[in-house]
Amino acid sequence: MALPTQPVVLSVEQIGELNQKLSTLRHDVNNCLSLIAATAELIRRRPATTEHMWNTLADQPRKMTASVAQFSRDLEAALQIHRP
Repeated sequence: MALPTQPVVLSVEQIGELNQKLSTLRHDVNNCLSLIAATAELIRRRPATTEHMWNTLADQPRKMTASVAQFSRDLEAALQIHRP
């Protein structure tokens, strides 16, 4: 990973954009975790729903990973961090 060699200056607008992206990331991860908790509770209360709910449960880690990866790309772009 190539880090900037000079200080990185972000404008107020860029900081605002990153803050918005971070807010979106928090929201996305919270939604996935809430869905995991709700699905697990539903399965606990109604074991017959396990097969039906399994795909919903299994999709959440992928969604969280995708959200974190997108934020990471946006942050690296804003801070001028380049991957080989």
